[in-house]
Amino acid sequence: MNEKLGKVLVIEDESKLARFVELELKHEGYDVILAEDGRAGVEKFFEEEPDIILLDLMLPQLNGIEVCRRIRKESDVPIIMLTAKGETMDKIVGLDSGADDYMTKPFAIEELFARMRVALRRNSSSHNSNVLTLKSLEIDLSRRTVNFNNNEIELTKREFELLVYLVKNKNIVISREQILNQVWGYDYIGETNVVDVYIRYLRTKIDDRFGVKLIHTIRGVGYFAKDEE
Repeated sequence: MNEKLGKVLVIEDESKLARFVELELKHEGYDVILAEDGRAGVEKFFEEEPDIILLDLMLPQLNGIEVCRRIRKESDVPIIMLTAKGETMDKIVGLDSGADDYMTKPFAIEELFARMRVALRRNSSSHNSNVLTLKSLEIDLSRRTVNFNNNEIELTKREFELLVYLVKNKNIVISREQILNQVWGYDYIGETNVVDVYIRYLRTKIDDRFGVKLIHTIRGVGYFAKDEE
């Protein structure tokens, strides 16, 4: 039995082609979800969270361009567009809407597999480079998630941005003014103690919860996230 390679969402209204691709993908070792129109494809994307999407350009309900745009607002999942059209303008529109690659029908299934492997590797590499760590703390910038020893930590948008800034500058003392400028913006008008308040929020959700001391204070100077022993 083949090792599972990932989950593929195939959004294709030509039933014979969709079935052929499904069988070939399953034989190769992928899990496959099918959707026969654009609206169903968007719904399946949110329900199934696939690792890669094969997306037809000409679809009922919502066309492939609109499907791609809606998905791109929420995710950087690899998208390969499939279409019977081969004109340069169609390719440009597809790629500009957020597709990672483009294949014209009819295509060789081996070439599709090769392009899928490239897209998945590129996406994996991108995610890996977008992960920050601080001891057992892991911040995924692409998914905007934070975990400590595989325990998910729920943060507000501002808390997340503050934590990212501290971790990107770990072991460096940062003043309140620097934090305000980078996290709240140069045009922020208000009390600088807002930084203290949000530092306290982070300590409650991370340091206090897990019994660690990652965020440190230098009195009269500022704060820093400590990675060194």
